[in-house]
Amino acid sequence: MFSFRTTPVGDQLDKGLLEGRVACFCTPGSWSSTSQSYLEELFRSRGTLARTFHPGGAEFSQEAGHFDFSIEDLEGLDAVVVDIQDAGSRYFGPTRDVLRLLSFRARMEEGPSIYIVDHINPAGRVVEGTIPVLEPDSWTPKVAHRHGLTLGELCNLYCGEIGARFPLHVISALSSDVGKDLLPWAIPPSPDIPGLFSCDMYSGGALWTETSITPGLGTPRPYEYIGAPYLSNSAVPPSPQGVLMRPCSFQPALGLYAGQVCHGYQIILLPGTAYHSLLHTVQLMRWIADRDSRFEITPGLLAKIDDPVISEFLRGGITFDIVQEHVKLEEQKWIRKAKRYLLYDDSPYRIK
Repeated sequence: MFSFRTTPVGDQLDKGLLEGRVACFCTPGSWSSTSQSYLEELFRSRGTLARTFHPGGAEFSQEAGHFDFSIEDLEGLDAVVVDIQDAGSRYFGPTRDVLRLLSFRARMEEGPSIYIVDHINPAGRVVEGTIPVLEPDSWTPKVAHRHGLTLGELCNLYCGEIGARFPLHVISALSSDVGKDLLPWAIPPSPDIPGLFSCDMYSGGALWTETSITPGLGTPRPYEYIGAPYLSNSAVPPSPQGVLMRPCSFQPALGLYAGQVCHGYQIILLPGTAYHSLLHTVQLMRWIADRDSRFEITPGLLAKIDDPVISEFLRGGITFDIVQEHVKLEEQKWIRKAKRYLLYDDSPYRIK
């Protein structure tokens, strides 16, 4: 059973929310600008809060991007209310945890109803990339790298893919002051998504984590910086129109090369630039591989990309124009599929 609701979660009259045992699946973004409180306080004040699921660690800590829970944690609950901010890419950690929650619930004969407090997608309705060919794990939905959906739409699609039969309710992103007033990146969705441009860079930038290049994790501007201690930045890399590549050095505090000086580039978008992060990232990877034998990609990169044409380009077997045409066709295919799950008036679109 699926429903789309246009009033705030606090106004819902479902018995499970008013009288049952309620769990909240929350991040720091689960904060109401109207009540000046977090979502869990609503159910605590009613005496119905049974459990809270939070990412580990404090805000901006490495542990703050993942929820740790099991299917046993859902037993005995009447409702789970999910209030997180997605980042618009199929490999965003907290969203994959929400899909794992849905997968667990689908395996239960009896269990809680799931309520998704929807939010505007900070990456917008822009679509990038291809639909997975394989299924690396059961929590990766068959969506483009940058999918252009809201979390509620994505959960609706995922439940359809896994044949879920439990009650799923989506609370409209426009039903509360948070959805209408707060910018979707005002409260960072995760430690590596600190601000305005992060989500525009993430669909390609996150792929660097499966290589010997760091995407600036542990700096104030992750995914805008790429580099490594061994990398030379004396040459000018390829870049699409409206994108500048500034040679620079930086020292990440976390992840690969933590505490070491890295040489590389800052990706700068001129105002109004429509940036296709995925295509630019794989183009840069091939460019670096052709110039430096120390550049390495891992099997995890090919699994995350999950597309034979892009993988063949990274191996040097085909030219970039073939990849561009392939991605264009895949994006058109994904947009046709995505339209079946839209809950709002605007539609996903590709960068032309």
